[in-house]
Amino acid sequence: MAYQPELIGGHLALDLLNTVSWRLDPTRIVDRIATPEALTIWTAAVGLGGEPASYERVAAVREVVYDVVLPIARGLAPGDLHELQRLMVVALERATPAGLRPLDWPGVDAVDELVLAAGRLLEREDLSRLRECQDGDCGWLFLDRSKNASRRWCSSGDCGNRARAKRHYQRTRIGSEA
Repeated sequence: MAYQPELIGGHLALDLLNTVSWRLDPTRIVDRIATPEALTIWTAAVGLGGEPASYERVAAVREVVYDVVLPIARGLAPGDLHELQRLMVVALERATPAGLRPLDWPGVDAVDELVLAAGRLLEREDLSRLRECQDGDCGWLFLDRSKNASRRWCSSGDCGNRARAKRHYQRTRIGSEA
């Protein structure tokens, strides 16, 4: 079965970060875009068509952005911004003006678009709504756009169901031991 991207981060940069599943569990970690076919499927799903992207460049951007954004999701200061700044300078130097809003200039390729998307995430989004999935091993990030800012999992149907099933099992197990 072909790779089916899960675009649940609420932002292109977060969907890029979420291409690594079970990031916090080294025994289960899976890079969902490690094959050329999967990377092509993902870039098409997020609207970054054109020339095939280099996996090495995409993966490098993904790790730089993750190192910056994860601490923010955990309520801490952002990670080191210098490498992201360097990538953004390169992407902006290569960008072609397309309108009146300079930071909306399109990048030359998919990698530049991903770098510029990370900059837009940090510049334009309400980072107090940035969350890390509460499943202890998941590691996915998302923008909580719910009215009362109560979203807990990357996916209620995946990590949320596992958490609810685990709680139910513990309750019934404790009840049966009494």
